[in-house]
Amino acid sequence: MIDEIPVEYTGARSVGGPLLIVQDVSGVGWDEDATITLDTGEQRHGVVLDVSDDLAVVQVFEGTSGISLDKVRVAFSGTPMRVPVGPQWLGRVCNGRGEPIDGGPPVRGDHLVAVNGVPINPAARQLPRDPIVTGISAIDGLTTLVRGQKLPIFSVGGLPHLELAAQIAAQARVADGAFQIVFAAMGVTHADADATRDVLEERSESGDLALFINTASDPVVERVLTPRLALTVAEHLAFERGGHVLVLMCDMTSYAEAVREVSAARGEVPGRQGYPGYLFSDLASLYERCGRLQVSPGSLTQIPVLTMPAGDITHPVPDLTGYITEGQIVLSQEMQSRNVYPPFDALSSLSRLMRHGVGRDLTRADHMAVSGQVYAALSHARQVRELTDLVGESGLGEGDRAYLRFADALETGFVNQGRSEGRSIDDSLERAWTALTLLPVGDLSRLDPDDLARHLALQLPASEAAP
Repeated sequence: MIDEIPVEYTGARSVGGPLLIVQDVSGVGWDEDATITLDTGEQRHGVVLDVSDDLAVVQVFEGTSGISLDKVRVAFSGTPMRVPVGPQWLGRVCNGRGEPIDGGPPVRGDHLVAVNGVPINPAARQLPRDPIVTGISAIDGLTTLVRGQKLPIFSVGGLPHLELAAQIAAQARVADGAFQIVFAAMGVTHADADATRDVLEERSESGDLALFINTASDPVVERVLTPRLALTVAEHLAFERGGHVLVLMCDMTSYAEAVREVSAARGEVPGRQGYPGYLFSDLASLYERCGRLQVSPGSLTQIPVLTMPAGDITHPVPDLTGYITEGQIVLSQEMQSRNVYPPFDALSSLSRLMRHGVGRDLTRADHMAVSGQVYAALSHARQVRELTDLVGESGLGEGDRAYLRFADALETGFVNQGRSEGRSIDDSLERAWTALTLLPVGDLSRLDPDDLARHLALQLPASEAAP
């Protein structure tokens, strides 16, 4: 088969921001891959955003600085942007365009696939099931991540969300089958990029992680491409090779800012807070690429990480993300101020698919009951803390004081853990049990009586325990 020769045009009409407008074009379509050659011989890459009459609007990933309108040459490939896919990405560190930054050769895959992808047809989906163990007690115990789920992390600037995402990527595992991680960092500082590479070095060397890094100094437009490239690589590993793949994307707010900048450069009418009106469908085109297929044994799971400007959960990015995804993990500034890591806000977090990933044959038979009891007790403990602000701790009854002791024990022994500490499901649940046994027995109605009796006996000194 003879490859088609790209059609090349000389000269351009105008340039603005990341956009280059090429005139006198014919037969060019949307989403076509473009190669821009400067008069110095430098080559840049782009994609066609819009076509009108004989004009084509090209989004240049490396930016448009230094482009001479009368000397620039633009070649259109006739196909959407494509990247090689295959296991060759594993163990590699690349920039947001897929170019290696680890000193290795370019990635050569099995075949080329368009990066835009398509959301999974609901009729072709299987229900997400089976857990992914992250090693983080608060997530595994209370908001269990299920294979095929999309579970975002909502954070605020200054909180360790990137650090948490890197820790999850470093220690997440499944009980069976091949498991790979694809990590896409967008708009991060060079210091954060280096720290992330250090945390993930061991996993990368083991050959089951692909890392894509778009730093704050890289072209903003590149951030629009980074998550699509990462998901394209992950889809091949999951659905064509039958592996279980976890994709972490941080920070989706940086991605949305890049979408807004491109929209403004195109002169589109802004919508809510300046974001384009199609932001919901744009985010959905990324989030809905995960799941499980009936025709494949693999799964693709997503953890998008996003920051909420000024902690506003009604901001367009977290608000729209919440509509599309299946729960959320919320990080708290209050917990951070108490030096708790991860600063997990349990009462604001949930996993809507958790029941499909826990149980006797998946984690433990008491998992769902323990989680439900912890949530109920934390809710009451919050009410007790509010009452304490009014009457003081001395004005509380012994039962209410027990809830304060429970909340403190859960925070220090269950939620708080080391930044490189990975815990098993059994360890996490036993830590939750230790905190629950501080409560009045009559209030632990969600727990199995036999399990409760056994754990209460374990908390007694040996001389007091029943023979």
